[in-house]
Amino acid sequence: MTVKNILLIRNDRFGEFLLNIPAFRALKIKFPQAKIALITNPYLRDLAGCIEGIDEIISWENKKHSLKNVLLLVSKLRKKKFDLSVVFNPMAESHLIVFLAGIPLRVGYDRKWGFLLTHKIPDLKKLAAKHEVEYNLDLVKLIGAEAGFEQLYLALDGGTIKENSVIIHPWTSDTRKQWPGHKFVLLAQRLIHELNLKVIFIGGKDELAGSEELLKGFGQEVTDLTGKTNLKELAILIKQSQLLISADSGPVHLASCVGTPVIAIFRNDLPGKTATRWGPKSKGCVVLEDNDLSAISVEDVFIKAKEILKV
Repeated sequence: MTVKNILLIRNDRFGEFLLNIPAFRALKIKFPQAKIALITNPYLRDLAGCIEGIDEIISWENKKHSLKNVLLLVSKLRKKKFDLSVVFNPMAESHLIVFLAGIPLRVGYDRKWGFLLTHKIPDLKKLAAKHEVEYNLDLVKLIGAEAGFEQLYLALDGGTIKENSVIIHPWTSDTRKQWPGHKFVLLAQRLIHELNLKVIFIGGKDELAGSEELLKGFGQEVTDLTGKTNLKELAILIKQSQLLISADSGPVHLASCVGTPVIAIFRNDLPGKTATRWGPKSKGCVVLEDNDLSAISVEDVFIKAKEILKV
């Protein structure tokens, strides 16, 4: 069968989304003449536009939709005459949409109405036996799309000049994975006073109150950009910096996409959430992990930062 139009679906959180880039690239290599459309969360639209090989972006929020909205999307997709779809985050609604859209080749995981798919594999991700990038590549191998490299990459305008700065992202979506906030503060003080570095704290709008509380004693010693950037602006900011120090969260993968070294702090005892599956996927990155995050000292992180920065 000739594949001329491909539909990809990945519309959850941005860290998980970025880890699909090698699989997207493998599909483009396998089907170089095909046009590729990507369904993703509206807030990811700018980042998705920086992925090479994506020709169209369709916004579709990760939530339960009304039957009317589902049928409207199905009608839109039918007109585009897709030959192949790949659903990267299994959802019954997504499987139903690609089925009703009449897409002949429907690839995904065998769960959440997986019977609507034509090509499927078991979803073994919770075992965390390998990296999320590798799991995503396993999915597209079902249709012969194999790539020999797993690097993440975003094509960004700007951010070409490196600044003497370190970015700190102290937040996670799961408080069990949180390195104590006061340790991030102590680390920032050492980076500023001992290494004469500019320190920038980042986070989403949900972390505004937490960031204000965490940094209330700093004054103008640090730059707090929590909630003040969109994801594309954040990617450029990270690209301009020397190093990202982060809890286990999306910015770790954003740094990997733009070639900035990362120190990532992980718990290693949470099933399915270890660095084996979710660690940074680029050269020069360091993972510090323990089953008790309080056992990772400020000195441990500071030493690794000095090694990466060569100071």
